[in-house]
Amino acid sequence: MKEFPVRRAAVRKPKPDPATLVFGRTFTDHMFLMDYTAGQGWHDGRIVPYGPLELDPSAMVFHYAQEVFEGLKAYRDPQGGVQLFRPIENARRINSSCERMCIPPIPEEDFVAAVEQLVRLEADWVPSAPGTSLYIRPFIIATTPSLGVHAAHDYIFAIICSPVGAYYAEGIAPVKIYVESQDVRAVRGGTGYTKCGGNYAASIRAGERAEEHGYAQVLWLDGVERRYIEEVGSMNVMFQIGDTVVTPKLTGSVLPGITRKSCIELMHDWGLKVEERLLSAQELFDAGDSGALKEAWGTGTAAVISPIGEMGWEDRHVVVHGGTIGPLAQKLYDTLTGIQWGTCPDPHGWVVKL
Repeated sequence: MKEFPVRRAAVRKPKPDPATLVFGRTFTDHMFLMDYTAGQGWHDGRIVPYGPLELDPSAMVFHYAQEVFEGLKAYRDPQGGVQLFRPIENARRINSSCERMCIPPIPEEDFVAAVEQLVRLEADWVPSAPGTSLYIRPFIIATTPSLGVHAAHDYIFAIICSPVGAYYAEGIAPVKIYVESQDVRAVRGGTGYTKCGGNYAASIRAGERAEEHGYAQVLWLDGVERRYIEEVGSMNVMFQIGDTVVTPKLTGSVLPGITRKSCIELMHDWGLKVEERLLSAQELFDAGDSGALKEAWGTGTAAVISPIGEMGWEDRHVVVHGGTIGPLAQKLYDTLTGIQWGTCPDPHGWVVKL
């Protein structure tokens, strides 16, 4: 596998207390950088000390939001080793995002090699306390200094890392969610299936409005008919209705989550019926009223599984599984985290040991 040159930090930072880690606030000693120049392609991949980037004020990322990002984690296994979870899927997804945002794709082997080499170098930053991990944030930004709406000619691909604490430090607590009826997260033909910052910026207002009303997350509806469930907050979402698990179909406005994909594959292994289809809010709340709705949960890299305990929509209110995590969501959480931390078998070969 390709090796990139390394310029080591002259001074190492003190390691944070794993018990007080706050997501995305502490960063490791080094970062990965690679440049793109039109006519030359991607070049000069290197690992350097973590620090500020110098950008022209007219860099196109500031004005036209031409950027994409990814998120994955490194985990400490029981033997003290470090491992990644399905990094090739992140490489493929960032290139899908690049294609939509007119950004040159990163060779998959370069993406994976850069992640692996950086994490190996920063291995002592991977915490070992239960539930902790090293969050990895690859991203690409347009750096061409130009005020004009067109694709840039220059880009930076960067990877930074941050040790993070256990998502559920005090046990898994189901969340309350509310169907958003004003704002939409994305529309078909837009950028909803990509990981670009604009999607997340567009979600902030609705999220704050939900919090003001005592809800933790927004349940997004489609942007055309405003009928069909798409995502919950910044996660994919799944519902067990009767003996079937239903998750919104990937229509172009829903992110193709790697945790989502892993959950579907596990449930197929277990012989469960899974449907990827359109699911209206009306059908969902009717299932809640009738008792057919057994469980509901979000899926994503940060939380893995986030159970949903209550749902609100207009004047309707549904409590799911008595406001507690259900057995299927718990099994998915236990299995996925077991694979990620190396305490469960990995029959699919998802783990990459470093």
